[in-house]
Amino acid sequence: QIGVDKAKQHGISLVSIANSSHCGALGVYLYPALDAKMISMIFTNGPAVMPAVGGNSPILSTSPIACAIPSNPPMIIDLSTSAVARGKIASAAKAGGSIPQGWAVDEKGEAITDAKQALMGMLAPLGGAKGFALGLMVESLSAGLSGGALSRAVPDMFNPDDDKKAQGISHTVITINPASIGKDSKDGFDGLAASITASGGRVPGSKRVSPNNLGSGEITLADAVISDLNSWSQKLGLENI
Repeated sequence: QIGVDKAKQHGISLVSIANSSHCGALGVYLYPALDAKMISMIFTNGPAVMPAVGGNSPILSTSPIACAIPSNPPMIIDLSTSAVARGKIASAAKAGGSIPQGWAVDEKGEAITDAKQALMGMLAPLGGAKGFALGLMVESLSAGLSGGALSRAVPDMFNPDDDKKAQGISHTVITINPASIGKDSKDGFDGLAASITASGGRVPGSKRVSPNNLGSGEITLADAVISDLNSWSQKLGLENI
């Protein structure tokens, strides 16, 4: 919201945050800008899990990127620059499942398909060297810019020995007010979204539900996830789900 307020005044803003922690899905934080008909870009680092191409130790986090364009429907990009978000591997590990080849590797660069082993291993960059380059940009724009902890120094919340340590993660939020350009960019944004739909494609983010409009729909959870949530409910004095 700080970024939105400053972009209203100056046309563009950059908010740098240090000494933070894991913030969940980045896409959730795009909506203040979308509600104000602005563009938002968010970058964050985290525990190191992604090696350089040819490297044998993790250098970067999953280095996620989120971006929202105020078209109709909104175009929302929310992705990790590793081959997969680590949360998907964590879900597979809780369910006792396996993961596809190409998601995770060991220190020798060999594929890992056991989800629990992969959670403690390394994640392959999305698209090889291109994914690592994008991740390097994210690391530079978050931890590098803020002066916060680089990913190699961030405690890993999936490691029982580290999960009680302060992480010191960094985030960067860039907000752009299209109205400040002086042109009706809305037509361009809408036209781009319409061209995707006309081609038979799906506009990224078109199936998302804004946090402001959450309904009473249902989601399917693995038994292990439900058990874990109920365990926390008991610790916090809440009802089981």
